[in-house]
Amino acid sequence: MKEKLFLGIDVGSVSVKLVLLSEHKEILYHSYTRSEGQPLKVVKDELEKLLESYNLSQINALAATGSGGKLIAELLGGTPVNEVIAQIKATSFLCPEVRTIIEMGGEDSKLILLEYDDTTKQAVLKDFAMNTICAAGTGSFLDQQAKRLKIDIEDEFGELALKSKNPPRIAGRCSVFAKSDMIHLQQIATPDYDIVAGLCYAMARNFKSNIAKGKKINPPVSFQGGVAFNLGLRKAFKDIFELDDLIIPPYHAELGALGSALHILEDQKDLKKFKGLDGLIRYFESEGPERETQEKLTYDYPQNKYYRLVSSLSPEEACPQKIDAFLGIDVGSLSTNVVVIDENKNVLSRRYLMTEGRPIEAVRRGLEEVGNEVKDRVVIKAAGTTGSGRYLTGDFVGADIIRNEITAQAIAAIEIDPRVDTIFEIGGQDSKFISLENGAVVDFEMNKVCAAGTGSFLQEQAEKLNIKIEEEFGNLALKAESPVNCGERCTVFMESDLVSHQQSGAKKEDLVAGLAYSIVYNYLNKVVGDKKIGNHVFFQGGVAWNKGVVAGFEKVLGKRITVPRHPD
Repeated sequence: MKEKLFLGIDVGSVSVKLVLLSEHKEILYHSYTRSEGQPLKVVKDELEKLLESYNLSQINALAATGSGGKLIAELLGGTPVNEVIAQIKATSFLCPEVRTIIEMGGEDSKLILLEYDDTTKQAVLKDFAMNTICAAGTGSFLDQQAKRLKIDIEDEFGELALKSKNPPRIAGRCSVFAKSDMIHLQQIATPDYDIVAGLCYAMARNFKSNIAKGKKINPPVSFQGGVAFNLGLRKAFKDIFELDDLIIPPYHAELGALGSALHILEDQKDLKKFKGLDGLIRYFESEGPERETQEKLTYDYPQNKYYRLVSSLSPEEACPQKIDAFLGIDVGSLSTNVVVIDENKNVLSRRYLMTEGRPIEAVRRGLEEVGNEVKDRVVIKAAGTTGSGRYLTGDFVGADIIRNEITAQAIAAIEIDPRVDTIFEIGGQDSKFISLENGAVVDFEMNKVCAAGTGSFLQEQAEKLNIKIEEEFGNLALKAESPVNCGERCTVFMESDLVSHQQSGAKKEDLVAGLAYSIVYNYLNKVVGDKKIGNHVFFQGGVAWNKGVVAGFEKVLGKRITVPRHPD
């Protein structure tokens, strides 16, 4: 009689893991494969490889876990297993002494606290915590940063991090914000090994402050999941949690699959019959490539829809002789803006520059360029600053007033149209919602530590698609017939969706329109929330130049959106 075999499959967001167990709990086969946005295809390919060595009839039962576990169990004929249960089963089997599990995969991270049960003589769940829909403490976050640095995540990254003696502090709260810190560090010639180590420590700190917050970490501690391959992260977790030792279990990347197989081996009641690959192949060939799409974007307003109440004049037109003028500077995380207006509020000169982590340099350059344009035709009577760098800049230029961004945005909008009751403002790394009544701010909200609905995210994706954000993005979005659905998740996770859509044949314009929709849904759900949106909506900030995003707001809200002149 042939030995019974038990198959465990873990279908995660970035990889597929298989483990085949004998009835005596011997690991006969295991594999870890990156899915590259095509998890079902990878499951099919990996199972076909497995069945080259083992007969289908030998596999007594199958269990599946992970984000795609339920679907795979339905298609193949198997039992879905909870991810936390699978991790506990496998860890207790391989390392029964472990009392705390840190598990880090492509799109999620878990902290699992165990205690020993005297009755069953096994470790059982005491408490657990998981990450939210943010990728800051996950493998995808690290993957993305490695790509930016052009460092191989599997072969170079971890060993490079071990060379660092003084890792710099890097934002671990968001992929897009981490990029800003990395750009600044590169500009001041920080070695790659220090940046890489800084990222590892940022992830460990993020895990401790967000997932492990308020929970007691009892040793021995196990670090598992695909990210546990990374030597730099192993060191960072040991240091941040002040551990004498950190256990890395064998098969640490495949423990979800192993735990699933153990689960059905130990509890063989009501096991479903493994049906083979036919159901998966049918699903993959018929339904797999289909995409959920959204309504076509339309932008049917003439160019003069943009308000012209604040006009632009050339210095020669405005200044036939020397006149009084006023200087405004907005220093943000992504861009620095310098504007000179006359007494009649005409814009005489303006510059929109990238801050690039050096605000004073950007201000100096902006002032120089504006000064070269207006020359000696104006006398600056007063200066004001706003933005995240307003105080530093205010001191630098000797500003007469320093105002927060909410006040500055509201004053500008009301000046253009006193009827304004709502302002949407989306900049490089932050977004704001402002509600007004009778020319006064009555409520406002800003994005938290997530860049999913900001200009930096849009800029980054445009670069990946090899399109110019200023010239091509909006026009391409309006050409799309079937915009893809990227959801309203973290920037890193949306990127995974984009890869998947690309691999299933989505056109570039459909991807771009999908991104425009995702910015809109992220902003409305994460920034506006349940706050009231009025009838006179102004859209401001650099992203307002993007017709695709304007059209997205109008399509979703069913309202006219006004983009004033000089929205940035």
